[in-house]
Amino acid sequence: MVTIKDIAKLANVSHTTVSRALNDSPLIKPETKRKILEIVSQLKYTPNINAKSLAMQKSYTIGLFFTSITNGTSLSFFVDTVKGINSVINEEYNLFVRGIDDYHDFSSIYKRRFNGIVLMSQSEVDNAFINHVRDQNIPLVVLNREVEGQSIVNILSHDREGSCHAVNYLIKKGHNDIAIIEGAKGFKSSLERKQGYLQALIKHHIPIRNEYMVKGNYDMISGHKAMEELLSLKNPPSAVFCSNEDMAVGAINAIFAKGLNVPKDISIIGFDDIASSRYTNPSITTVKKNIEKISQIGAEKILKMVENQEVMEEKIFVETKLIFRKSVSERK
Repeated sequence: MVTIKDIAKLANVSHTTVSRALNDSPLIKPETKRKILEIVSQLKYTPNINAKSLAMQKSYTIGLFFTSITNGTSLSFFVDTVKGINSVINEEYNLFVRGIDDYHDFSSIYKRRFNGIVLMSQSEVDNAFINHVRDQNIPLVVLNREVEGQSIVNILSHDREGSCHAVNYLIKKGHNDIAIIEGAKGFKSSLERKQGYLQALIKHHIPIRNEYMVKGNYDMISGHKAMEELLSLKNPPSAVFCSNEDMAVGAINAIFAKGLNVPKDISIIGFDDIASSRYTNPSITTVKKNIEKISQIGAEKILKMVENQEVMEEKIFVETKLIFRKSVSERK
């Protein structure tokens, strides 16, 4: 196996000079760097990451943690998060992905193991994890949930504003009997989206009906079950705001199973804008929450922190956008 010492001997330089060339150091002459890289290419040399980690005292690992991967995290949400992070983090780093609820304690999470951590936070339950990471002096970026009273980089979207716009649109279309299928219990996004729903109703002086607020769990099964519950009411709603897209898909299937039509009989609006929502029948009108963009920004910030570029405490909001498709109709 080819080593740095072999390359140094062929290039007639020290192994330190070879290491600098491989790390694109400005402390080496361009001509020397070119010569070394040509030899590296000819010999098909691959750096030993473990040895490099020991030498640099870096693990070259970025942790991506979710509140839970198995409970309340839809497949599309998970994929968009990983895609966003992975598009920024280069091949020099390993991406380690886990759910916080996989851990009995956090003793295995320490600085020598993680150069930085990105947390896709969905619940206040995560606060113990946040405190542990900060105590370990591991660079941390928190996505998706606003974290109060912490000096951290926090990137999130206006969920409340987005859901308020969605319900305002339903009201503009003539709907007054508007239900909500809520998100997973304990998730901050569930609360924010419900608050936006209520805010729109209050603004337009529409009575709030408890039977129109049904629990879901951010998956298709709970959306289907919640919609069945709404359809069993004496006066079913004419429109339903679903707190995420997977539940909207489940709700649409429940409506068709009862011999009804979307949007002719009941209008549906979702949240998140997953890729498949434009291909359902009908395609789903939704609030686009750009999880991929939020994750990309988070990855950019954590790399700057890991590479010792100073990043100040900040809160970044990524705007939501209402996407008009075919699942909402005018109420006649």
